Amino acid sequence: MSRRPARRRPARRRSRKNAGREQLVLLGGAGLLVWLLLTGLVRFLAAHPWIPVTLVVLACGAVAAGVVRRQRAVQWERVRSQGLRYALAHLDTLHHRQFEHAVRDLMYRDGCADAVQVGGARDNGADVKATDPYGRRWVIQCKHRRDGLAGAAIGTPDLHVLNGTGRPVHGGDVIVLVTNGRFTKPATEFARAQRLHLVNRTVLATWAGGSTPLWELLRALPPPRRPTPLS
Repeated sequence: MSRRPARRRPARRRSRKNAGREQLVLLGGAGLLVWLLLTGLVRFLAAHPWIPVTLVVLACGAVAAGVVRRQRAVQWERVRSQGLRYALAHLDTLHHRQFEHAVRDLMYRDGCADAVQVGGARDNGADVKATDPYGRRWVIQCKHRRDGLAGAAIGTPDLHVLNGTGRPVHGGDVIVLVTNGRFTKPATEFARAQRLHLVNRTVLATWAGGSTPLWELLRALPPPRRPTPLS
């Protein structure tokens, strides 16, 4: 029997070598093109030195303008916060969460840069936290009454929660309950005995409608934690 001649397989090695060479040629060409562009750019800039100087000046101007804008924004926010005022009639119309935000903004206005609203589910009796310029930590609970003085008075049960968490849980130095309404007599007596501070409608009107910090309106506050220019 005669054998059929074996078919020759295509020379894969050669094709692979050719592909590799083509890739090297392409990479070399791309590198040469980049080098020519860079050298051309360098020669152009060397012949026109005012162009890089202008670009540097423009970049520095853009950075300086950004810094100025940020500084103006900070200054405007400071002016806005210092001029913040709330009328009682306006506070009465707020939702209880908006009332918490208003209290936070007032603390920020007074110089508490870290004032934050934390009220919500599982807040453990704290709606606003802040650190005053004297280093004292404030823990504030807010009780909004839509009807103001005509609404239900704040009693001791609300103070029990705040008294139980203000210092041991939140680490507060000054524990406060703020309302646009009123407190019962037992609540006032309990607060005095437990070193809690109450801000009723009258005190709130003075605080929110003026520019006096809350710590200047309350009595028997703990001493500053650290000396400041205000102490």
